[in-house]
Amino acid sequence: MLWVILIITGFGLIGILYWQFILAEGAYLGRHAVALLYDWSAHIYDRIKGFDPTYEQWFLGLPLSRALALLPDPLILDVATGTARLARTLYAQPGYHGRMIGLDYSRKMLTQAVRKTQAWKKQLTFLWQDASVLPFSDHTFDAVTCLEALEFMPDPDQVLQEMLRVLRPGGILMITNRIGKDARWLPGRTYPTTDFESKLHAYALEMVRTQPWQVDYDLIWAVKTGISTPPALHSLANIIRCPLCQQAMYIQANTYQCINGHTANIALDGIIELANIC
Repeated sequence: MLWVILIITGFGLIGILYWQFILAEGAYLGRHAVALLYDWSAHIYDRIKGFDPTYEQWFLGLPLSRALALLPDPLILDVATGTARLARTLYAQPGYHGRMIGLDYSRKMLTQAVRKTQAWKKQLTFLWQDASVLPFSDHTFDAVTCLEALEFMPDPDQVLQEMLRVLRPGGILMITNRIGKDARWLPGRTYPTTDFESKLHAYALEMVRTQPWQVDYDLIWAVKTGISTPPALHSLANIIRCPLCQQAMYIQANTYQCINGHTANIALDGIIELANIC
């Protein structure tokens, strides 16, 4: 009888581990666990996901570049940028010359992002930072994006609020909503399509549009309400804020510092390491 109990217990433990680490990708274990899992898989992440460049172009790069076509120098924030899949498809679009900041809490994913985007390095900046506190001024970005990641954040609502805070009125929000058979294994992190749309409307977003995208995800576009006033100052020195005290930061000897003495290194690969700010 004891061996039966041990077998059942063993299978139960395996099931819990599979749920926590494979289906939920560490989401219920905290942001450090999620980042660690992505660090482990960063070098093979693109191979695991099997991104299709043509598919990425038609559903992401082309529509986003067209939506921003009338702006002379659009600025985009890509939250949970990973290996910079969005940047790679966006900058492959003819005529797109905007700038992008990619933010992620997995340092090794950012290492891959830098390596894969050398052709556009003058237009890209990468930040190592937790998405729950976006280190930017209010109403800064012309577009804010977050793909296949919101449900793995410790507090998705806080991250969504932060993304909307830094998005300017009239700016574009492009995010995903987890659907499909595995979505039920992420309680409190996923929503039926109509519920998610209602949630976005409650955040003062308009023109909310959901489109089928992948087996496991819908792609959602929305516009932030308010009078559209594109920001005049796009340089990083004008928009970056200390994640600890929200004060402006300035470059000093390969670091970013604020008036309160908080310091973040600029690594040799160019990544601004705000996650290690001290």
